[in-house]
Amino acid sequence: TYGYGRAEDLAGVVIVILIAASAAATTWVAASRLIHPHRVSGLGAVAVAAVAGFAGNELVARYRVNAGRRIGSAALVADGLHARTDGLASLAVLLGVGGSALGWQWADPVVGLAITLAILAVLRQAATAIWHRLMDAVDPDVLDRAERALLATPGVLGVGQLRLRWVGHQLHAECEVIVDAGASVVEAHQVAVGAEHDLRHAVPHLRMALVHADPEPGEGTDYHAALAPQHHH
Repeated sequence: TYGYGRAEDLAGVVIVILIAASAAATTWVAASRLIHPHRVSGLGAVAVAAVAGFAGNELVARYRVNAGRRIGSAALVADGLHARTDGLASLAVLLGVGGSALGWQWADPVVGLAITLAILAVLRQAATAIWHRLMDAVDPDVLDRAERALLATPGVLGVGQLRLRWVGHQLHAECEVIVDAGASVVEAHQVAVGAEHDLRHAVPHLRMALVHADPEPGEGTDYHAALAPQHHH
């Protein structure tokens, strides 16, 4: 009933696994070359390919990261970081080419290990972003913005529980607003509709908001006790 937004989080997990696999592969190859060094041929072609690879991957990375942040897609941001990893790896290859040109056979595998460290840094960043999405983490600034929007809505006297969660690249909200205890059902509904409208305009990527209107408790009355169901015998 919430759609298939979680599929995007699963895609982000797959991307993180692929980045980790890249780090493992570069480590294996670099270690093998250190143990069994050999001369690198075609240094000019390798250098040209490295520059072209860096430029292409960096352009793709910027586009994906910016688009992902604009639409709220953690998976697309992670994919952009993956492309940036490839670009940094291509750029680092130039150092290996320079070392090989000087006759340093160890330069290429050492650069490979340096690339592994760069991949691990990107892996940490991508994994953290995906982990936050899986755990329903939301930026506190977004929560503050949502609360201010609710409090600014005419008829809202206070805000109770406020919850936001990401489903795919869209936010879902559930919140309680406190209204005048003397308001009719229709008036309370109109306040809730206004609160939802203001919330949609204040919070980016908000797809839907469920707003529940609660009556203002009387003086000296505990708010939660006033809302608790009463049982008579």
